[in-house]
Amino acid sequence: MTADPNLTDTKPPQLSLIALFLKFLRFGALAFGGPVAQIAMLRQALVEEERWIDSARFNRLLAVLQVLPGPEAHELCVHLGMIARGRIGGLLAGIGFMLPGLVLMLAAGWLYVTWIAGDAGLTGVLLGVQIVVLAIILRAVVRIGQHVIEDRWLGVIAAASLIATLIGVPFWIPLAAGGLAYAASRPALIAIVLALAAVTAWLLVPGVVTESGMPQMAPAPVTLAALFIAGLKGGLLTFGGAYTAIPYVRADTVGRGWIGDSTFLDGVALAGVLPAPLVIFATFTGYVAGGPAGALAITAGMFLPAFAFSLIFFERLEAIVGNPALHRLLAGVAAAVVGIIAATLVQLVQATGVRITNPLIAAILFGVALVVVWRVKGAWVTPAIVAGGALAGWLVAP
Repeated sequence: MTADPNLTDTKPPQLSLIALFLKFLRFGALAFGGPVAQIAMLRQALVEEERWIDSARFNRLLAVLQVLPGPEAHELCVHLGMIARGRIGGLLAGIGFMLPGLVLMLAAGWLYVTWIAGDAGLTGVLLGVQIVVLAIILRAVVRIGQHVIEDRWLGVIAAASLIATLIGVPFWIPLAAGGLAYAASRPALIAIVLALAAVTAWLLVPGVVTESGMPQMAPAPVTLAALFIAGLKGGLLTFGGAYTAIPYVRADTVGRGWIGDSTFLDGVALAGVLPAPLVIFATFTGYVAGGPAGALAITAGMFLPAFAFSLIFFERLEAIVGNPALHRLLAGVAAAVVGIIAATLVQLVQATGVRITNPLIAAILFGVALVVVWRVKGAWVTPAIVAGGALAGWLVAP
């Protein structure tokens, strides 16, 4: 009698470390379309076809990783590699998955700095791309908010966080206040706590708001350590998707005057069309600000938490995430993050708006991009929107 293949034990095949690395390198080279498409690709290959783990365990693993900061598709690769060949396997799987996107983004950074930046003939093309990227970010804010804002008090936290960020309050204050207030299970205090935190910070924390709508941080030289910390901050605070890293990396690069908002948006656009986790945009900002070494420094900081959580802390985190109090704390933090991203979008719109010479055409381009990104699904959508924005910018450029 033949055993039912659905009832047999699941386990990874016997792979050498080189074979494991090459398998995840291939996944990385095909990782178009963002985290949803990347996770679906991994599920199809390693759960349904090769049966490394069963579907129920994959779902539980994914749920745990979504609670943690960092790009969940990358963390999933690290953990699956660890299942196959231990922690060395996890390290190699994670490196393999991120390597194609890293190499391509380094090349894109070199091309941008060497040939594209400052070329007056490409101004319209880049502005068209930046306008459609704003539509992509708006759709991401709404999508994240739909998953995070589960009750009206989480909505209050998000709104208060948005206002606090726009008036220049450091990001950690709404994150801490929102998480602690919601974890305390006293919804009536949430608005009061956030308002007091915002007013206190506004009075005590000096800052100058730039024309981009964000507070100017204290000037500092571009160093590898500073770029590494900028990436690490983004990697540790990326809750709810890669777009949540945008405000933190922007604050430490645009906010210090190392790059401009237009260049920053170009990096986000490039990340959306490459086979890589979206947080690879940090590599681009690091390259523009500090050259190849700066790109590697900020990338190391951004991806370090994604490796560390899976390689070192996963067993303990599986027990911790079952604590309801922690769920409420993380829910409050996530709601505050939604507000911070929304505020960042407002600031980016302001910064882009001052460079627009034809508001009507810009509004039409933004509207068309928003309709497409809202209604159409598929891995090709983001690259198509970015290409369309570039073409439209080229056609209408003076």
